[in-house]
Amino acid sequence: MIRIKRVYETIDSDQYNVLVDGLWPRGIKKSDLHYDLWAKDIAPSSTLRKWFDHDEDKFEAFANQYKEELKENDSETLKVLIEKSRTDDITLLYAARDTQYNHAIVLKSFLDERN
Repeated sequence: MIRIKRVYETIDSDQYNVLVDGLWPRGIKKSDLHYDLWAKDIAPSSTLRKWFDHDEDKFEAFANQYKEELKENDSETLKVLIEKSRTDDITLLYAARDTQYNHAIVLKSFLDERN
């Protein structure tokens, strides 16, 4: 099962927790966040992230473009995450304020499509 959680919520230490932001979350010390993997190489590109700017009206186009970036991403991190999501419970951690329109939702959808 794949879960999504904001980094500012209580993080379960018995889950495989993956930080999926390209930038470190504001206001959190690295020693205070329980994560197993920082998957910054599969976060949306800076250009796409800045264009989207959490604008709800752009979300569908953002999701489509981000999925295209993921399809073209041949990083080991993404391969590990796909395999891990098939066998283990994982939690995708993100820092965005918007809980309905963010890249973690798109990434979860992308991973679900591969299981």
